[in-house]
Amino acid sequence: MTLMEAVADSTSAENTRQLARKLGEALRPGDVVALSGDLGAGKTQFVKGLALGAGVPDADLVTSPTFVLMNRYEGRLPVRHFDFYRVEQVDLASLGYFDLLDESATVVEWAEKAGGALGDRLEILFEATGPTLRRLTFRPLGERARDLLSRAPS
Repeated sequence: MTLMEAVADSTSAENTRQLARKLGEALRPGDVVALSGDLGAGKTQFVKGLALGAGVPDADLVTSPTFVLMNRYEGRLPVRHFDFYRVEQVDLASLGYFDLLDESATVVEWAEKAGGALGDRLEILFEATGPTLRRLTFRPLGERARDLLSRAPS
């Protein structure tokens, strides 16, 4: 079994949203996208684009759920957006992570705090390579995540 990895460079927040929108168009119920990277690296901008690709009508509806832990956005596919930045120990069951997993796409900011407990997921690492430049490394962990990455237009 070969691990497929992809890298994309983004030159702006808008470019990050465009990259994510393509992935969002390929999302299906049960897909999990796990985002990691420093503060200000573009994770929330990515979620905005991902949500647009999933049919959410307005990117302004997407806000980081840093204090509420989870937001839900309605589109052709519901998107659940978790943010674990302020969570010391992640207890996915008590957060309702597994409750609607098969009925929506799930995206998690600061996913590294949950470790492998997220299950099959597409991990995306955000690295700032300049004031507005970002490198995104896409790493599928599991068959479903490999399938998602293969369906997404490049």
